[in-house]
Amino acid sequence: MNRNYLLSVISVLIFSVGNAQNYKKPLVSAITEKDLKTDIYQLAADQFLGREAGTLDELKVSMWLADKAKEAGMKPAGDNGTFFQFFDMYRHRVVPQSTLKIGENQLKLWKDFLVAEPVNANIDTEIIYAGNTEPDDLSKLNIKGKILAINASDKNIERDMTLFVRRYPGFVRTKYYSKAFELGAKGIIFITDETSDKSWVEVLPQMTRGAYGGEGLREKVTNNIPVLWIKRENANWVKNNPKVSLNLITETYKYPSVNIIGKIDGTDAKLKNEYVLLSGHQDHDGIRHPVKNDTIYNGADDNASTCVAMLAMARAYKKQPGKRSILFVFHGAEERGLLGSRWHATHPVVPKESIIAVLNGDMIGRNDNNEAALLGGNAPHKNSEELVKMAEDANNESTKFTYLKDWDSPKHAEYFYFRSDHLPYAKAGIPAIFFTSVLHDQYHTPQDESENINYKKLYKMTEWMYRTSWKVANENERPKVISNFTLER
Repeated sequence: MNRNYLLSVISVLIFSVGNAQNYKKPLVSAITEKDLKTDIYQLAADQFLGREAGTLDELKVSMWLADKAKEAGMKPAGDNGTFFQFFDMYRHRVVPQSTLKIGENQLKLWKDFLVAEPVNANIDTEIIYAGNTEPDDLSKLNIKGKILAINASDKNIERDMTLFVRRYPGFVRTKYYSKAFELGAKGIIFITDETSDKSWVEVLPQMTRGAYGGEGLREKVTNNIPVLWIKRENANWVKNNPKVSLNLITETYKYPSVNIIGKIDGTDAKLKNEYVLLSGHQDHDGIRHPVKNDTIYNGADDNASTCVAMLAMARAYKKQPGKRSILFVFHGAEERGLLGSRWHATHPVVPKESIIAVLNGDMIGRNDNNEAALLGGNAPHKNSEELVKMAEDANNESTKFTYLKDWDSPKHAEYFYFRSDHLPYAKAGIPAIFFTSVLHDQYHTPQDESENINYKKLYKMTEWMYRTSWKVANENERPKVISNFTLER
């Protein structure tokens, strides 16, 4: 054989092997802290007024995201050749004409009483005042056909959680509702205690907005019994079994919300028809009650952080595609009950069986640089051994986070695994994990702004998600779902 020919063959082989090795490495250099910071300052800016689902502000930011997705190299993967997958969300709201009369007192809606359960009700009965009775003792009272009035109490309610004061009325409701309903009560009036007195100003905006739902979730007004609140200074209204006349009228409004969906095709002739789904949510809480003289809930960490991470990963995949295709889904209306991810999980833009894994991020830009949580990484939330191993291997190779494993425990007070967009996919039988840097004291406040993001942490979390996705995109075998996977809730 000609010596020069042999040398040329060897050099080609060496070049090819070198390229193959480089190809197998994720192109982390394409992700920059500067890009993450530039994007988040725009996405979480005041101009989008908190990106509340079902508002023009959400639609405006959706246009911004679609433009950025195209700029990052994605092809549209939504409906009709666009980046948009629209879905309907519903708001059930008590109308101002609703009335409540207790004895001779005509009460004013949202001033004298709050409605925590937007239902239709027309009730003329009497009130049974139960004072400090605990749920298990309600059966000693004759509340069938009556409205139960009871003092709110935090006894047996877990306090060690974020936004406890704001969430407290919901915990009180949960504590009593099932037993009162079972015993045939026509409704419940809670009388505030010290904690719920503080929460009044915080829950008033959400109660006046009403309850939200989508397909298969609170789509219509429920048949629940009404739940009302009055202040403890007015407790005398409900004592001594007064007559009560309650007329609640609830109307339902339909709004558009939207998922922004793009894709970057894979390079393998066969595997390109399989998808790694990168997931985040674009919406936040809009305009709410003031905290420190600010009313815009910008949601920089929750969850602009993952949205900009997804744009950064798209730039990396555009420069160097994987074998499998990447599907980027910026979900809408997560804050209204995971409505966008519920919709896409049941109406996927690609065949469901072609989605081999979901890598979801939510709040990835705060707290200690060396700590993070991988929810779905431990039983009973783990639904794929292979997917979790890929995430752990990716972490061991570079980012080396210490895992905050307690956040994945079924005993954790926050039940955080159940509160983000991976959940509908996991329930649909798709391997799914949730990357997060967990909660902080500015969570769901106007102070969750771009200036408070830890950009080194955001970069590391983005790198971890990207390295994991690269493994999933290039492994010959897709991750499997653990047989008989079940969740505790």
